[in-house]
Amino acid sequence: MRIDKYLKVSRIIKRRTVAKNVADADRIYINGSLAKPGKTVKIGDIVELHLGLKVISIKITSLTPSKDADMYELISEEKRSVWSFFHGIYIKIRMYLRRYNMFPEDLNEQQRIRREKMEELRSLGVDPFGSRFVRSHTAIQIHNEFGGFDHDQLEEKKQEVTVAGRIILKREQGKAGFIQIQDRDSKIQVYVRLDHVGEFAYNIFKKSDLGDIVGIKGILFRTKTNELTVKADEFIHLTKALTPLPDKFHGLQDKEEARRRRYVDLIVNEDARRVAKLRSKIIRAIQHYFDSKDFMEVETPVLHPILGGAAARPFVTHHNALDMDFYLRIATELPLKRLIVGGLERVYEIGRLFRNEGIDAKHNPEFTTVEAYMAYGDVTDMMDLVEECMSSVAMEVLGTYDVVFDDVTIHLKDFKRAHMVDLIKEQTGVNFFEINDLNEAVALAKKHNVPLEKHFTLGHIIEAFFAEFVEDTLIQPTIVYGHPVEISPLAKKNAQDPRFTDRFELFIKGSEYANAFSELNDPIDQRQRFEAQLEQKSKGDEEASEMDVDFVESLEYGMPPTGGIGIGIDRFVMLLTNTPNIRDVILFPHARNKTK
Repeated sequence: MRIDKYLKVSRIIKRRTVAKNVADADRIYINGSLAKPGKTVKIGDIVELHLGLKVISIKITSLTPSKDADMYELISEEKRSVWSFFHGIYIKIRMYLRRYNMFPEDLNEQQRIRREKMEELRSLGVDPFGSRFVRSHTAIQIHNEFGGFDHDQLEEKKQEVTVAGRIILKREQGKAGFIQIQDRDSKIQVYVRLDHVGEFAYNIFKKSDLGDIVGIKGILFRTKTNELTVKADEFIHLTKALTPLPDKFHGLQDKEEARRRRYVDLIVNEDARRVAKLRSKIIRAIQHYFDSKDFMEVETPVLHPILGGAAARPFVTHHNALDMDFYLRIATELPLKRLIVGGLERVYEIGRLFRNEGIDAKHNPEFTTVEAYMAYGDVTDMMDLVEECMSSVAMEVLGTYDVVFDDVTIHLKDFKRAHMVDLIKEQTGVNFFEINDLNEAVALAKKHNVPLEKHFTLGHIIEAFFAEFVEDTLIQPTIVYGHPVEISPLAKKNAQDPRFTDRFELFIKGSEYANAFSELNDPIDQRQRFEAQLEQKSKGDEEASEMDVDFVESLEYGMPPTGGIGIGIDRFVMLLTNTPNIRDVILFPHARNKTK
């Protein structure tokens, strides 16, 4: 029932037009929030009416008119001083004078009401956006330190705490009320009483909204329902939320909107906070692993003058002072290998890469990897490293080697190792060890409906067969080695079969998680590989590398035999958090502009 109608049928105000005028004049509050005439009320709501010098508080007990019983329970009826009455009028006049600048036309009703409350706080001498506040405890510290104390122990202890957080639940009961505040790691209930915090602070409490940030000083106790609670002695307003939070039970239902407005998603979505916190722990655990193996963490440029280190389409930008075009890096490989030439021997970098390609559940144009290079090692060392790294991170962060991803349990130990050609043969019967003719390979591709492009070599066709028939069958961690030389311009040729390289990729549940080489350190061979890439580029391969003369020259000074690896951190976070979409493990993923 609308509040203006309720006030009339309950005989609190005898004419509905008068009730509507009272609401329009901002003199009705329902459960502590300012109400308009069309606001719906229900049984149990607390209604506060400001009628001249009188302030009446009632609890709605019925929505059905009756001659034998009132439709409400009178909680209190107070008479305000003349000063208080005119002070209220002064607040209203000040707010309406400022409305032209403070209240844009596109604000909804709730936003307007919250801005009015902001002005009301200012008029009371309270800064709506607060200042420094020192906490004695966080919510999780309170639960960890005092969660084991019962009611009597807490009564005896009289433990004082000072906490702060965002109001996510609120309920009032006349001269007392409860709120639940949320900080980064947990929530804590707060009990606020008029006779404990005083009239001024209680008035601020009553005007608070969900989403506001407050500070609380008080004593810990347990309620009748045994909930650990802070009994407030001080209620300090810290920040006014001018826009209401989404419904607490539904949050941001539109996933794209949640990704655009991650700041709101983190407030209302516990799983979003879980993933964000686990991501930080995972990256820290990766650092712990490489540090423990005597690797040095380094930083290399994001802007590259030459495209290289991977096969991908880049983002291009222009440096005005140098009058040069640069690429946002698609890999950190070549700068890191220059450091190996320089004698740093073991280096790694955790950093962002940028590829101007598609967006889907597994790909984002901006993503994070860890790349590592180890002098005097090779691809077999990298096989051991990737298994040790991923298993140690899983154990440090989750305490187990078994993780559930998309309803499948993945065991992050004892990785399978297999040659790419053998895996293709298992699925198709085609044995590329026995095929050396490009025409024969093309005919087999057409027979098996494998898509071809005009620049494809025999090596590209082998890779296409693998992608078409094998990738999706690799569920448990599988190290796939033996990549063709044509698709591996930076890897050493295999000594037993130079058609293939000492390279591997790690696949888990059909997705690539890591890529590793015995790094090519022959400058003459490297120059020839770059020249072959330029030829591929001339045939239309937009992802082919460019000639990096400086890198070739660095190899001429001598790079020791080296093993190198890149691990996709975003996908690893997806795996360990059981998150199916990469954009949900990146705090601010890219999205199309919002259409109006």
